[in-house]
Amino acid sequence: MLEFLQQNTAFWLVGVGVFGLLIGSFLNVVILRLPARIQHDWKTQCASLLEQPEMKFEPPADLVVSRSACPKCHTQLRAIDNIPLISYLVLRGQCAHCSNPISAQYPIIEALCALLSVLVAWTFGVTWMTLTGLILTWALLVLAVIDLREQMLYDLITLPMLWLGLLLNTTSMWATPIDAIIGAAAGYLSLWIIFHIFKRLTGKEGMGYGDFKLLAVFGAWLGWTMLPMILLLSSLVGALVGIAMIIFLGRDKNIPIPFGPYLAAAGFIALIWGDPLISLYLDVSGLTR
Repeated sequence: MLEFLQQNTAFWLVGVGVFGLLIGSFLNVVILRLPARIQHDWKTQCASLLEQPEMKFEPPADLVVSRSACPKCHTQLRAIDNIPLISYLVLRGQCAHCSNPISAQYPIIEALCALLSVLVAWTFGVTWMTLTGLILTWALLVLAVIDLREQMLYDLITLPMLWLGLLLNTTSMWATPIDAIIGAAAGYLSLWIIFHIFKRLTGKEGMGYGDFKLLAVFGAWLGWTMLPMILLLSSLVGALVGIAMIIFLGRDKNIPIPFGPYLAAAGFIALIWGDPLISLYLDVSGLTR
């Protein structure tokens, strides 16, 4: 089977793309339901600590078992209404039952997941690196969108990805074990130090602890050598987007902008093109001469 996939690149990439669409549909479920479930758990724990058992909260939908439903009319969707990307196009972006518009987030996430999955498969071929790279890519997509919506990077995703990166690199899959361990520590501590210096100078918190953990994830996966490039790319893009939003959209500069999506995008770029970009920089700067 592996030989067949290696010899039939088009079949391999189409298969990954279709699978990416299906995964993208599930990621939409995670993006919408995971924050609600975590907040429900927080409220329940707070009620228990306050010894107020009368405070009961309706549990939100399960990530796997609960069927999808229209957020407006709450009608459960048929399987034919829930085909990734295709159903949205056939229904022209409207609910099949109440004709209310369906959020464009659903097809965007499905298409983006498929596109990124194909890019990973094209880059690394029929290898274990593709499988693990896909897992990281899907996690980054969920983290980025949840951070955009909720301004939260949940430990439930970042910490398992941190440990997975360290475990994979015991075999030097993405980086040597030493580079991965140093990368995880340096990723966390670098932003932790920046956070406290900024807070001491301004009295404000410039980022959240989830950002520290996400950069530690990239250090654990890709090694410490990729961290400067990831920080530079994410900071540059974040600054440009923030300035553009203030100038053109009139956004209040005091409203925080989540940094997680820029970190996730920069980390994905490092995953796919990190080594060529570093080599290009060294050649252009003359540091290799």
